[in-house]
Amino acid sequence: MATGRARAKAREAPRESVLAERFAVFAECLLTGVWIAVASLPLITWPAAFAAGSRHLRRRTGHEAGGWREFTADFRAAVRGGWIVGVAGWAAVAAAWIDVQAVRAGIPGGPLVGAVGLFALLGLAVAVLRAAAVWVPGVSWRTLLADAGRRTVLDPAGSFLLVGGLAVVACSAWIIAPLAVPVLGAVAAAAVAVEERHRHRHRLR
Repeated sequence: MATGRARAKAREAPRESVLAERFAVFAECLLTGVWIAVASLPLITWPAAFAAGSRHLRRRTGHEAGGWREFTADFRAAVRGGWIVGVAGWAAVAAAWIDVQAVRAGIPGGPLVGAVGLFALLGLAVAVLRAAAVWVPGVSWRTLLADAGRRTVLDPAGSFLLVGGLAVVACSAWIIAPLAVPVLGAVAAAAVAVEERHRHRHRLR
């Protein structure tokens, strides 16, 4: 009898509309973007910030509890090895900048070197985002990046989607700099979605 009443109450309980749920997830992405931006202020911590942000969004879409405290705990765990990835990322940016300067200086072969450098930088950025999207405490960043590098090449559609997300961040920063901050959360959400799509397709094979 009690079980029947509980089921009846569950059926009668108002459910959140699909539109409201999606708007809530969108708002959570924007808030997560602010968290990611704050955690990335030391510059070399940006991979760890994206890892913590992605894990927070995975909890949100999985209807699990979690907030700023959980994000902070994840960030502290991710930054232990993630700062090395951050340093490598900035080194790649410096190398790409040198390639661009070679192009502007008119050095023979400069355009080719510049194109290769920018392409490699984009590939590295996408691989780091894909690694961050599946990060969990205790997993080596080296392992995550090796696997993410393979997925970056084998799943070009998902990789191009993330390149588009990075382009949106760049355009937002170019037009209105503060607008790029919440967009970072959308990029993290896109990385999570790309990885979930790849995992689902791989499971169906």
